[in-house]
Amino acid sequence: MSEKQNVLRETDDEARKLARMLLRSARSGALAAIEPDSGGFPFVSRVLIGFDVDGAPVILVSRLSTHTRALLADSRASLLTGEPGKGDPLAHPRLTVQCDAEEVARDSATHVRIRERFLRRHSKAALYIDFPDFGFFRLNPLRASLNGGFGRAYALAAEDLAVDSPALSALAEMEASAIEHMNTDHLDAVQFYATTHCKAREGDWRIVGIDAAGLDLSDGEQLKRLEFETPIRDVAELRPILKKLYG
Repeated sequence: MSEKQNVLRETDDEARKLARMLLRSARSGALAAIEPDSGGFPFVSRVLIGFDVDGAPVILVSRLSTHTRALLADSRASLLTGEPGKGDPLAHPRLTVQCDAEEVARDSATHVRIRERFLRRHSKAALYIDFPDFGFFRLNPLRASLNGGFGRAYALAAEDLAVDSPALSALAEMEASAIEHMNTDHLDAVQFYATTHCKAREGDWRIVGIDAAGLDLSDGEQLKRLEFETPIRDVAELRPILKKLYG
């Protein structure tokens, strides 16, 4: 009997970058969790996606929803990102991340940070983000499966998706002021980042997130991710990188 063929390719830097882009540029995704009292059936729903400074996806959900009750009963979840384009939907890349869902306490510093970052990414969520039944979960990645299109399947580890830098906390503290400065005083550079580096259409682009690995940009409808060549190790590196990107 012939051995089973291994359909996975060796995971390389190109695959890791594609996976990070599929995850971090997603506005929403499909979340699968185990529905309580269903005999183990998965329940799938669409959720808005934000990110913490270490690259972990976060979701804002109501305690009245099925997926929240599911995550509180069993923290295992999977998140699918990657939008189909023209033609065959299966020819377009997508990423499935298996996660451990961690509820974020409302009175924690983590909640304050995540709330601020989420609202910049999804401004319309301001209508309900502070309702008493709404709260955040961090979806801590455990492993991931990347399908880059036909014949391009990869297995990834949690560290392949993480933002790893000693500057995470310091960047988080200065993120809001840096974003306001760029969007107010250097809007021409922001437009350049979106249209040149991210190949986006012309629009009213704004930076909505800065972390050690890159920038998140939005025109109110689309989200684009601009990854740095290498993650920032010190906050002093941010300004030179932003200037270089506009050079």
